[in-house]
Amino acid sequence: MQVRLAARIVAIVLAGVAYVAASHWLMIQTQGSAWNVVAVLTPMLLAVAIGAWRSGHLWVAASASLVLAALCVQAVLGVKIPEHALYLAQHAGINLFLALFFASTLRAGHTALITTLARRVHGGHLVPAMAVYTRNLTRAWAIFFLVTVLLSLVLYVLASFEAWAFFANWLTPLSVALMFGGEYLIRYRLHPEFERSSIADAVRAYMQGPKAPAQPAQGNSHP
Repeated sequence: MQVRLAARIVAIVLAGVAYVAASHWLMIQTQGSAWNVVAVLTPMLLAVAIGAWRSGHLWVAASASLVLAALCVQAVLGVKIPEHALYLAQHAGINLFLALFFASTLRAGHTALITTLARRVHGGHLVPAMAVYTRNLTRAWAIFFLVTVLLSLVLYVLASFEAWAFFANWLTPLSVALMFGGEYLIRYRLHPEFERSSIADAVRAYMQGPKAPAQPAQGNSHP
């Protein structure tokens, strides 16, 4: 099981790196083509559609699917659209969606996203300090994605497109990786009492989804 999970994580990472490299090349090196936009935006739109559908945000899944269909239609018809603006919309839109998605779980009466994930990792039970920590971490990720959106817009307006593309394709995923690694180190420095878990544990918990509650044993007792 551990080997299979590790293999899946490695495959996802390699696919992500290949996608980033291909996207960057399509953005700045190839001649403009309507299909370039489709090739760059399709993986992310599919990821948004699938993720939103799995989390119950059906309108977001439907919107992403409609946008993808519209991009394919415009490519078939050969309609030229400002592709740089579409690349910006893709990068800023994905991060804005993530910021709103994380922030939406912080509303009163809801369980923070990372708190829910941590409960899966730790068998459904969290000490109060970890519940508070995971809620604050959910807030930190929401702010992180929102800051990414703001930086994307500022660079697009004030810098060259090549500089913006480098930020969007390389610095953004690198900053996400640094956020994960830095949080992992800080967590156990501030809270050494927390039960240890790894990113692989979180990935496994997300892939498995919430476990169904145990059914009460059927006995011979009568009401």
